[in-house]
Amino acid sequence: MKLRKVTAASATVFALALTATACGSGDDGDSGSSGDKKITVGIKFDQPGLGQKTPQGYEGFDVDVATYVAEKLGYSEDQIEWKESKSADRETMLQRGDVDFIAATYSITPKREEKVDFAGPYLLAHQDVLISADDDSIKKPEDLNGKNLCSVTGSTSAQNVNDKLGLKANLQNYPTYSACLGGLENGAIDALTTDDSILAGYAAQKQFEGKFKLAGFKMTNENYGIGVKKGSDLKAKINEALEAMVADGAWDQAVKDNFGPANYQNEPAPKIGDIKS
Repeated sequence: MKLRKVTAASATVFALALTATACGSGDDGDSGSSGDKKITVGIKFDQPGLGQKTPQGYEGFDVDVATYVAEKLGYSEDQIEWKESKSADRETMLQRGDVDFIAATYSITPKREEKVDFAGPYLLAHQDVLISADDDSIKKPEDLNGKNLCSVTGSTSAQNVNDKLGLKANLQNYPTYSACLGGLENGAIDALTTDDSILAGYAAQKQFEGKFKLAGFKMTNENYGIGVKKGSDLKAKINEALEAMVADGAWDQAVKDNFGPANYQNEPAPKIGDIKS
């Protein structure tokens, strides 16, 4: 990927400084060959634009961020072991040591911070809605009243629209975001709601280019962080890597590469420790 060609070179000096102390699943303190060294990273496998497993490998914004961070910690791309981290499993995976860190649309919340630590945030997302590109009837959140709004089964995003924002949308439960997009495409639903970054990732897929648009509603703040085990010294090292990614332009390039086709109006890179409530 374009980003990785850039970051592989830019990470070299910093990586050499951290190699001796970086934590990884294959680095147990012995002096074994560097080829045996591994770091295990949790990502989503099924979120286009963010974390997706494909026949060619792994791709998405979270993947690019995690790859950059791993390289700054002293691990080349082929020393990364990717592990699927479903939303309900993330805290347990970190607590058990199944992964060294997780970058998987992982919103920083007080409840989660009781169990794990977070580096970042590295992206500020917002709950938004995706609508047809030619739909001019939904210009503000109140326009969702009476509309068919897609809710992915088990998701709280659509429920938030009615419960937290006091709107009166007609919730339609679909099993997956892809199914919601199909309903949006054929007119069965009027809008799909979740984090704007996730919506942008789906809308940026080649088969959907030009068909959908983000409404631009900032209904909630979702501070994406990189999860690590409670008390891990990786937190400080990852924060340094994230700051470097922003400083050298790799963060902006990752946004463009993964969300560009959806015209995602992303927030600027957040400052480390700046959590928007």
